[in-house]
Amino acid sequence: MKVVVLCSGGMDSVAALYWAREQHEVVAVLSFDYGAKHNAREIPFAAGHAAALGVRHEVVELPFVDRLFDSALLKSGGEIPDGHYEDANMKQTVVPFRNAIMLSIAAGVAESAGATGVVIAAHGGDHAIYPDCREPFMQAMGDAMRLGTYVEVALLRPFIAMDKGRIAAEGARLGVDFGRTWSCYKGGAQHCGTCGTCVERREAFAVAGLIDPTAYKA
Repeated sequence: MKVVVLCSGGMDSVAALYWAREQHEVVAVLSFDYGAKHNAREIPFAAGHAAALGVRHEVVELPFVDRLFDSALLKSGGEIPDGHYEDANMKQTVVPFRNAIMLSIAAGVAESAGATGVVIAAHGGDHAIYPDCREPFMQAMGDAMRLGTYVEVALLRPFIAMDKGRIAAEGARLGVDFGRTWSCYKGGAQHCGTCGTCVERREAFAVAGLIDPTAYKA
């Protein structure tokens, strides 16, 4: 199957890109610049992996999200909270309906590019705080994409039942250089080590029994 892959440049989406390359024919990689504090840190990694695989990479600009939406993840929002990824305070980082917007665009790109599938790296660890990463939403969105396109674009979510440790292990099997990925929501010069995504990143490598290649500030 020809597929389009959503790739932010984070651990999960880069692993999903390499999974898609193994299982399908990747015709395009999409990254979204929607005003998140860490977009500038993440997206170059997505571009680098796409280039390494010889795949077209597109950055979709969504400036209205930062202007109109309320989220600590955005430049227009408050401070990124510290703590565990599944803590209640991490709900501050939810960007409302983000995946629906991105997947809608990806479905249109896929049909235009002659692809019949879209790959997203939503995973089990996201379920606690992100409603648009849960399987009921993904099923509904998949139905909308299929019914709303002539070629019946399929939504592929290979990691939906996995935790981040299993994704790290799968990425290692696929040859992913996780040193060339970004997780920290704060978007500083290096990973802060204390925000929810940094904590989750550390846990993932530990669970997978992998050496963590990340330099953390704390």
